[in-house]
Amino acid sequence: MSEEDTSDEPGADSVAGLRARAELLEQRLADIEQDAKSRVIRSELKVEAVRAGIIDLDGLKLLDLRDVQVSADGELTNGVELVAQLRRAKPWLFAVPSSSSVANPPPAQPPRQKLATEMTDEEYRAARAALLKHRP
Repeated sequence: MSEEDTSDEPGADSVAGLRARAELLEQRLADIEQDAKSRVIRSELKVEAVRAGIIDLDGLKLLDLRDVQVSADGELTNGVELVAQLRRAKPWLFAVPSSSSVANPPPAQPPRQKLATEMTDEEYRAARAALLKHRP
């Protein structure tokens, strides 16, 4: 017999120990679920803030997370509204939309060799010497 089984009722200590362990595990599970829920909320808010043009994601720390509404399936339902409120309250956290038009860059052209007529005398002599040097 072990020291744990010294009570009059057989298995009483082991049952109490199992109950305490079960309560501890249930508490850890609840903490993990809460942590996962808060991570999902933060990531959803980050997505909405990036879509809204936030400059620095540290600005999300200014949001009151008590106003967050989560649907039954775990989706954030009012993320767009919360970010819009933050944008109205703290507009400097967001990029200013540009009023300039978007111009297309010129098409890329392959590099071309300089013509002999475009070269200086020194460039021509160096290019001619390089060609003659590689000739068989």
